[in-house]
Amino acid sequence: MDFKIVMQTKEQHQLFQEIIEQHKGIVFKVARTYCQDEADRQDLIQEIMIQLWQSFPKYNAKFKISTWLYRIAINISISFYRKNAVRKNVNLPLEEQVSKIRDEGKAENEQHLSLLDQFINELKEFDKALIVLYLEDKSHNEIADILGISAGNVGTKVGRIKDRLKQRFSQQNI
Repeated sequence: MDFKIVMQTKEQHQLFQEIIEQHKGIVFKVARTYCQDEADRQDLIQEIMIQLWQSFPKYNAKFKISTWLYRIAINISISFYRKNAVRKNVNLPLEEQVSKIRDEGKAENEQHLSLLDQFINELKEFDKALIVLYLEDKSHNEIADILGISAGNVGTKVGRIKDRLKQRFSQQNI
């Protein structure tokens, strides 16, 4: 009995290969219609072939084999196209936009950081030390202890330095 099942499977396999060989143009034509990208097209062809093989035992001989092939190929292609269209329309443009934003943001941030470094380097030594500690997220008390001034004085000086830096940035039209 197992031998008969193997024979049927071998016979089905051989018949399937013959049908595909005779009608492979249908699969390629449908895939080419729904996929412009070669890699996606190869994936689609593979998916069509898998579905054809899985559906082959259920093939109804009342219908022409080409009709059956077209129906499966088109249904799989439409599903594939929808999945790809959603992925490409949602993910890829978003990824391109994110990359563009990152690149623009990165360039803009680098420009701002470069200007900030330049402006900080132009400060008096004490003010330079004060703002560097502030940018390191040190508390006013920590800065006061390090520089030997009062915490209130740190707040006042930081506020004045920030105003000067903002003014310098506004002069640069940023």
